[in-house]
Amino acid sequence: MAPPSIRTIRNCRLEGAGGEWDAVRVPRSVGLDALAILGGRSGAVLEDPHAAALYWFIAPGSREDWDVPGTRILAEDAHLVIPPHRRSQGPGPHWRVCPGDDEWVTEAAALQAALEDAAGPRIGAEHFG
Repeated sequence: MAPPSIRTIRNCRLEGAGGEWDAVRVPRSVGLDALAILGGRSGAVLEDPHAAALYWFIAPGSREDWDVPGTRILAEDAHLVIPPHRRSQGPGPHWRVCPGDDEWVTEAAALQAALEDAAGPRIGAEHFG
C-alpha cells in the first residue's frame, strides 16, 4: 500500500509540495515562452492541459522572495498529480521537460527572471496594439 501522502491515480501519483520541492504554477501561454527562455537551465516541467498551466519545481523555501504576478506557489498543503517519468503527452498531466533521476528543481532566480521576461512587453508590440 502506498504511503498516505502518495496515492496512485491512473499510473500517476498525488504528491504533496513543501517537502522535497515547492512548485510554481504558471499560465501555459507565459510558461511556454519562459521555457524557451530558460532552455537547458530548466528542471522538470509538468503540463496540466485541463488547468492550462505549467508547473516548475523549485527548492523548498525559495518562495520567500517570490513576486511574479500571475503565478502561484504551491507549498505545504498543496498537491500535484505527477505522471510517470517519461509521459510526454496527454491526455492529462504530462511532462514538457521530463524529470531526471534525482534532480527536478529549477533555480528559482533563473525561473523568476525568465517568467518576468516572458510576461513583459514585446518589442514592437506597440505596432500591433
